[in-house]
Amino acid sequence: MKGILSGTGVALVTPFKADGSIDFDSLANVVDFVIKGGVDYLVALGTTAETPTLSFAERKQVLETIVEQNNKRVPVVVGIGCNNPIEVKEQFHLFDFSQIEAILSVTPYYNRPQQRGLIGHYESIASQSPRPVILYNVPSRTGVNIEAETTLYMAKHLPNVIGIKEASGNMGQIMHILHQCPENFSVISGDDALTLALMACGVQGVISVVANAFPAAIVDMVKAAGKGDFEKARQIHYRLLDITNACFMDGNPSGIKAFLFKQGLIDNHLRLPLSPVKNSTLELIEKLLKQW
Repeated sequence: MKGILSGTGVALVTPFKADGSIDFDSLANVVDFVIKGGVDYLVALGTTAETPTLSFAERKQVLETIVEQNNKRVPVVVGIGCNNPIEVKEQFHLFDFSQIEAILSVTPYYNRPQQRGLIGHYESIASQSPRPVILYNVPSRTGVNIEAETTLYMAKHLPNVIGIKEASGNMGQIMHILHQCPENFSVISGDDALTLALMACGVQGVISVVANAFPAAIVDMVKAAGKGDFEKARQIHYRLLDITNACFMDGNPSGIKAFLFKQGLIDNHLRLPLSPVKNSTLELIEKLLKQW
């Protein structure tokens, strides 16, 4: 499983039409675009997919569209998580897992659990999950951080927990996990801007937002870093840096959707409470694409 989670994963957007409905044709086009760009696996129904604004029926349709369009070309990971482990386990019955490799499950938000509560949450989920579980640590969104020792405990004692997407931005914490985790446990960058630095420390790759619009460049950077060619990886990283910053300037996925809109892949619509980037950011994005 560690090999499957190596390289570049892409946290797919969910395109919408002007009336707020899901644009399944554009979603299929984005799937083709990133696969042709060389990504190693797809991540459906993550943060970037605006999953909290999707009904359960829509989530099922989105995943079915991604799986069908993918047609077994690359592995698929699906995001299933919330602040209630009972609800997470109920969601396992919504989906067809026959072509799903793993589940990405975010830390429980709003509740602000203790570290022992986090362990209990993931132990409950992993014991009933139909696929291996990847922890998703993103404290800037959830209000809770999985501490390094907590991650290491789960890596060593919960056999169905096979990796972590680390988006804490805490380099010391991530290095501690990398230094102490079991050989078969995957540590994945969840922050585009830090991917190069984290790969130098030993992470297996990235689940990228930027790869929606620039898949080939992210793939090339990750492959170069994986081979130890950090001179080439740095060149790509710095070429992408202004683009990466612009992606998150007005929040995610507003920024990446603006890039995809200007590339002609999707319309520039989001569901409330999110909104499109402001005009000045859109002008910057257009300028960066022309320079690219």
